[in-house]
Amino acid sequence: MLCFNPGMQPRLAVLLTMLVFVLPPAVFAGGKAATKASLSFHMETDANDNPKMIFAEVIGGQTHYFRRMPEITTKDVVSFNPFPSDAGGDDYGIVFRLNDTPAKRFAAITNANQGRWLASQINGRAVDAVVIDKQIDDGFLVVWKGASLADVKLFDSFLPRCGQEGKKPQKPKKK
Repeated sequence: MLCFNPGMQPRLAVLLTMLVFVLPPAVFAGGKAATKASLSFHMETDANDNPKMIFAEVIGGQTHYFRRMPEITTKDVVSFNPFPSDAGGDDYGIVFRLNDTPAKRFAAITNANQGRWLASQINGRAVDAVVIDKQIDDGFLVVWKGASLADVKLFDSFLPRCGQEGKKPQKPKKK
């Protein structure tokens, strides 16, 4: 809490307040660059769970509830590969390759949650959902549809493509 001396000049008080509340977040982040794209996979849960911990999505005309806390996020991914989806147009699917530890964790999650839905979000936007029908132990996750070309370009800016994991991602060429 900020406490100002009653004799302090009003302008100085306003300036100090602005410095504290208006400083850019990068100052507090220690110079780390923010991730430009986000990816998250959320497991289906029961509707009677804590309402603050779940969100609803309509899939095939039915409402399903998912945990807000994701099972897999962008930090768990080591590479990706986009492909044109069956929806056509500018709609893409993306294959994501997981790091070893998250891949093992995901195998356990999918083994324990067969028959439940897994929803995927890109940049906070729900893009796809699938029913888990078996344990997924190959370390690959697929978003079958819903990604845009802009999403693909964002992932290209910080993730390598599958098969190029040792290389740094290429920066888009300026025209």
